[in-house]
Amino acid sequence: MPAERSIGEPVAVRAAVVLAAVAVAAVMLLAPLLVVFSEALAKGGSFLLTSLTDPDALAAIELTLLVTAIVVPLNTVFGLAAAWSVSHFRFPGRQLLITLIELPFSVSPVVSGMVYVLMFGLQGWAGGWLIEHGVKVIFALPGIVLATLFVTLPFVARQVAPLMQARGIEEEEAALTLGANGWQMFRRVSLLKVRWALLYGILLCNARSLGEFGAVSVVSGHIRGVTNTMPLHVEILYNEYNIAAAFGMAALLACMAIATIGARLALEWRHHRSISLGSEAVWVDRR
Repeated sequence: MPAERSIGEPVAVRAAVVLAAVAVAAVMLLAPLLVVFSEALAKGGSFLLTSLTDPDALAAIELTLLVTAIVVPLNTVFGLAAAWSVSHFRFPGRQLLITLIELPFSVSPVVSGMVYVLMFGLQGWAGGWLIEHGVKVIFALPGIVLATLFVTLPFVARQVAPLMQARGIEEEEAALTLGANGWQMFRRVSLLKVRWALLYGILLCNARSLGEFGAVSVVSGHIRGVTNTMPLHVEILYNEYNIAAAFGMAALLACMAIATIGARLALEWRHHRSISLGSEAVWVDRR
């Protein structure tokens, strides 16, 4: 029975609910996006290109991409390790590990940034020792990476762990029985089972890394051309009343977000297509 008939609601009610959802999405999501692009192009395409090729803007773009390139692989490795641990083993502190993975969702990014300042700043617990040994964390790349790592920590683990736990370990045990070593089992069995969830988690982690503002704002020091990421550069331009340039950088961030959404939709389409093709193959085999 079709899903819409099983609900039993009148057509008018269903249409009203759908239209209300579409209207809210248009007002809350589509309209702001249109404003961003219209303001970015308010002074013409040449001004937009000039603002994006400004040395400070290029430095912000380069720093944002560098931080993302560092954070996403690290959180992918951590997410896989954490998901494997909580789904395959029972050990003291397992529930605590699960809670700690969820912690960044409960703590304000600004608070997490302040924690790193208190730990690694000049007056922090390890600040004096770091300065003596010529290591700069706060107001430098390491601090930005640490702050971004914290806020993006749960994304891969949250996507992968439930699927690993739901799929069980029978296939891994079968692979070991057939003579596979640990790496072969992990690469050819475990990763294949969770590859779509892993890719979704990586995309979410990437999107949050590109757009993180609160934690990075605290630890960066807002040094133009040095520690300003793209969101921080938008804030500085806006505070200087350089509205068109600020919206130009915001439009570039929006394009990155749209590209991420497009990649996720493409992955979901391929996922559903592979499932449907697998179902058809099973049906043909049964015939």
